Amino acid sequence: MGTTEHVDAVVVGSGFGASVAAERLAGAGRSVVVLERGKAYAPGTFPRNPYEMSHAFWEPKDELFGLIDIRSFRKLEALVSAGLGGGSLIYANVLLRKDEKWFVHNSPLPGGGYENWPIGRADLDRHYDAVEAMLTPRPNPYPDLPKAKALREAAAELRLQSFAPPLAVSFAPTPDGQAAPKQVVPTPDYGNIHGATRLTCRLCGECDIGCNEGAKNTLDHTYLSKAQFQGADLRTLCEVHGITPIPGGGFEVRYVRYGDGPAEDGLVPRTHLTITCDTLWVGAGTFGSTGLLLKNRVSLPALGRALGTRFSGNGDLLTFLMGARAQTATGDMRLIDGSYGPVITTAIRHPDGLDEDGVGRGYYIEEAGFPDFVNWLVETTQVTSSMKRGAAVARQLLAVKLRRRNESTISAEVAKLVGQGRLGASSLPLLGMGRDTPDGRITLKDGELAVEWTSATSKDYFDQMRRSMRDIADTLGANFRDYPLWWTKRDVTVHPIGGVPMGRHVHEGVVDQWCEAFGAPGLYVVDGSALPGPVGPNPSLTIAAIADRAAEHFLEQPPRSRRAAAATWQASSEVARTDEVVDTVEFTEQMKGHITLGETDSRRGWELGRQLSQQFMFELTITAPNMATFVESAAHEGSCAGFVRCDLLGGELPVSRGWFNLFVGVERPGAREMRYRLWFTDLGGTPITMYGYKDVRDDEGLDLWSDTSTLYITLLQGHVPPGAEGEVVGAGILRILPQDFAKQLTTFRGSGKKPLTALTGFIGFFLNSLKDVYLSKGRQP
Repeated sequence: MGTTEHVDAVVVGSGFGASVAAERLAGAGRSVVVLERGKAYAPGTFPRNPYEMSHAFWEPKDELFGLIDIRSFRKLEALVSAGLGGGSLIYANVLLRKDEKWFVHNSPLPGGGYENWPIGRADLDRHYDAVEAMLTPRPNPYPDLPKAKALREAAAELRLQSFAPPLAVSFAPTPDGQAAPKQVVPTPDYGNIHGATRLTCRLCGECDIGCNEGAKNTLDHTYLSKAQFQGADLRTLCEVHGITPIPGGGFEVRYVRYGDGPAEDGLVPRTHLTITCDTLWVGAGTFGSTGLLLKNRVSLPALGRALGTRFSGNGDLLTFLMGARAQTATGDMRLIDGSYGPVITTAIRHPDGLDEDGVGRGYYIEEAGFPDFVNWLVETTQVTSSMKRGAAVARQLLAVKLRRRNESTISAEVAKLVGQGRLGASSLPLLGMGRDTPDGRITLKDGELAVEWTSATSKDYFDQMRRSMRDIADTLGANFRDYPLWWTKRDVTVHPIGGVPMGRHVHEGVVDQWCEAFGAPGLYVVDGSALPGPVGPNPSLTIAAIADRAAEHFLEQPPRSRRAAAATWQASSEVARTDEVVDTVEFTEQMKGHITLGETDSRRGWELGRQLSQQFMFELTITAPNMATFVESAAHEGSCAGFVRCDLLGGELPVSRGWFNLFVGVERPGAREMRYRLWFTDLGGTPITMYGYKDVRDDEGLDLWSDTSTLYITLLQGHVPPGAEGEVVGAGILRILPQDFAKQLTTFRGSGKKPLTALTGFIGFFLNSLKDVYLSKGRQP
C-alpha cells in the first residue's frame, strides 16, 4: 500500500481568492497543490462555434466538463465558471475597491441578526495595492466608444456620477503604453503556464465568454503562472469532495480526477485520489466552498452554525435598453454598438445612505456589452421584419425577371435581405449591483445545493435601481425591458457571495477576520463565500485583497509542525456465515425526525433541528437471523440494512452495516432498551455511526406508544463498533408516525424451515417483553 501524498498546503479552486493564496504560499517556499475542477484554457481555445458551445457547460454527471456552470434555484439563477483561473475567465475585468463607508457594522437583517464586517477599508488598502500591482488595471483608453459616450451623457443629464472603472485588460504591450489592438504582450519573468502568445485587446466584446486573444489579465496569466514558477503544482480536472481533519493537525483531502477525454464507452474516466496537507485553503467559489463544507459537516463538527447563511447576489440586476433613438425631431436610431469595446467601459455610482449625499442602499450601474455574433442573433429573431424583407426582395427579383431585363448584380437586394441591424446596434444590457440584503441561505437538499433567497427583503433597493435604469433608458430614447423572468420575482446573479461568512466569533460567523475557520484550525476559506455581506461594486478585487491579507497573516505566524495522518480504526469483522437453514424474521421500519450537528443532547438537537427544518430519517429492513439464538441471547441482536436520508449529510445514504437489539436489559430495574447502530458515509466520504435507543419503562400515565416509537439518536465520528465510544457530532430524536407503523405491521415475514413458528415466536417475545415492563410490580421512578 503506497504512502499518501503530503504537502504543506492544498488550495481548492483557482479563482480570485485561491490563486492569490497559492501564489503567496508558494512564494514563501511552501509546497502547494492547487486542485481545480475545470480545464485550462489557453488563448484561442475558448469555445466559439455551435458544436464547441454545446460542450461548453459544466455538469459532470451528464459528461459535460466545460467552462460555464449555470445554477437554477427557487428564486434565482446564477452563472459561475469552471476552469483554471476561476471566475476571471468570464468576468468583465472591473477592479473596484469596496466603498469605505459600506463596511457596515451591526446592520440589522429582516429575519434577525446583523450584517457585520469585522474588517474595514483601512485593513485592505495595502492588499488592494498588491493585487492591482499584479493585475495592472487601467480605465478604458477609448473614451469615444459609442456605448461609453451614451452612458456618460445619460449620467450627466440625470446628474449622476459616472466614471471609467479600472479594467484588468492589456490594451497596450505595457500597462502605461499607447493603446493599440492586437499587439504582442511581453511574457513576464515568471513565464506563462500556457506557453502561448498574448495579444492586446481588439475590442470584440467577448470578455464574458473567454478572451481568445489573451488580452485579459486573468489569473492564469498572472497569479497562477507566478505560483507555478515558484513551485506550485497546478492540477486541473480535479474536483474535491471530502475533507477530514487529521488528529494532531492537518487535513486529508479526497478528490476525483476526471480524464482528459471519453473512454470507449463514451464516459470520461474518473480516478479517486487522496492527499494530506498541513493547511487547507478553500477557494472554490460561493457555491463550491459552501457546498463542500456542508457535505463535510460531520467531519468538521465545530464549524459555526452560520454555515450557509448571509447569502447574497451582491445586488445584481440585469435589464435591457432596446432601440435607442436620438433626441432629435426625426428620432433617428442612436448608434450604441454594445459589441464594440470591452464588455464594461463605464460605471454610474448611486450613493448609499451611509454616504453624505445618499439615501437607501447604494449601487453601481454598468453597461454590459456583448459579443458581435449576438447582433446576428438579435437580427434573426426579428421574425416579422425578416419576413417582410425577404418578401420585398423576392418581389423585386421577380419583377426583374418578368421585365426580361438583364441585371446580373443583386448586391443591393442581398444587403436588404441581411437587414441593417438597427435593433442590435441601438440596444444595450445594463448590469446593476450594490448593497442588497444578505439574508439568503444555502442548504443541501437530496444531496444538491438549494438556495433560499428572495428579492422581497431588498424590494426598496431593487425598485430604486430599476428607476435609475429606466431613467437612463428614457434619456437615451430607448425602451426599458426587465430581465425576462423578473416579473416572477426571479433574479440572476454573476456575483454570488456569502455562505461561509466571516464574523467576530463562532456564534456570528464561520471564519474569523483572517479567513480561518472557527473550530477547524488550519482551514481557510478565501473566496466570495467568506464575505459577510455584499461588496457593492464588482467583488473580485475585494475577494483577492482579503485572500492576500489572510495569506500574509498566516505566513507571519510561527510555522505549524507537520503531522503524519493517524491510523484510523476500521472494523474488520464479518458477519458469520453458516450453511445451516435457520428460522428468521424480518420487517421494515421507517422513522423520521430532526437533528442538529454540533449538539450532543438529543432533546436539544431535536428542538433546534425542528426550528431549522433539519430532517433526518431512516428506512431499515431489520432481520433476526436465527430466532432460537435471538430469543435466548441477552443481546437479542439482529442486523439492519437500508438507508438514511438527511440533507445536512448529503441526501440519501446507504447503510453499510447495522445492528439492532430488541429489549436489552439495563441497570434500571424493569426497564429495557431497543438499540440501533448504523454505519454509513456522508457525501464527503466521512464515515458516521448513528447510535439510537428507545427507552422502554413504565412511567406514570399511558406511555407504551411513546416509549416504543421514540428513538433518541446521536451521530458519532467514524464507524464505531458495538461497545466502543466515539466523538458525538450531532443529536436528535426520531419517531414512528402512526401511518408508518400501520405499514410496518404489513412487512413482517418469516422464513426457514418453520417460518410461521419463527414469526409467532418473535411476536410472543415482543409481547412478553412489554408485559415484563408495563405489567410488572411497581413503576419506575
